[in-house]
Parts: sequence; C-alpha cells; structure tokens
Amino acid sequence: MRKVLWDRRGITPVLSNVLLMAIAVAGMSIAITATYVITNNLRENMGERFIVEDVWFKTGDEIAMYLRNTGKTSIRVAALYMNSTVQPSMPLELDIDSHGWLNVTYRWDSDSVYHVKVVTTRGTQVADYYKSPA
Repeated sequence: MRKVLWDRRGITPVLSNVLLMAIAVAGMSIAITATYVITNNLRENMGERFIVEDVWFKTGDEIAMYLRNTGKTSIRVAALYMNSTVQPSMPLELDIDSHGWLNVTYRWDSDSVYHVKVVTTRGTQVADYYKSPA
C-alpha cells in the first residue's frame, strides 16, 4: 500500500491536463466577454438614427433645427457645426421616437447656403446644405 502512495508517475499527466483545461476555460471566458462588449457597443451605434426634419432661419441671428430620433436608442447631441465651425448650442437629448428643437445663435445672411452638421456623443453625423430665405 505504501508503494502505491509514493508512485508519482500518474500525477504529472493529470496535473498537465487540469492546467490545460483551466487555461482553455479562462481563454474562452475572455473571448466571450470581449465579444459581448464589442457587439453591445455596435448594436447601440448601429441603432442610433436621427433626421433633421426642418431648419428655420429666424430673425435676431437664430437658427432652429427640428430633430427626430428614428433609431432604437436614445441620442444626445454633442456638437453642432455651421460651415465646418463648431457652434455652442443648448444640450438636446432625445429618447426613442421623440423629437425636439435644437437652437443655435448664428449670424446668417439672407439668400446664402450653409452647411449644417449635427454630431451625437456616439459619433453619428447628419449633415446637409440649407439655404436661408431671401
């Protein structure tokens, strides 16, 4: 009986197999976690959609834009560009299927074309050209 307890020839293969299984399980856990994080971020980014329905050039150097969230996630406007220059604007957050006005103070000239770009916190952009009234 004592001879069987001191015989260590079978211990090394068992330990190496257990160690290999532990490494494989840890590697798969890391891969599954990374896949979940990446696909979750992609789902949010791909679900973010909004449109600029209307742009009003108001008297007193003000431009008002009517935005509608048509995506599957809420959006928050991070920046507004007028002719490639960032403009300060009121913060706007739109839930799913909601809409609202984004107002900006900007000196505009009549009968001129302006390039307007709205950017969200996730990086989604909507840009177009709008002509001010004559």
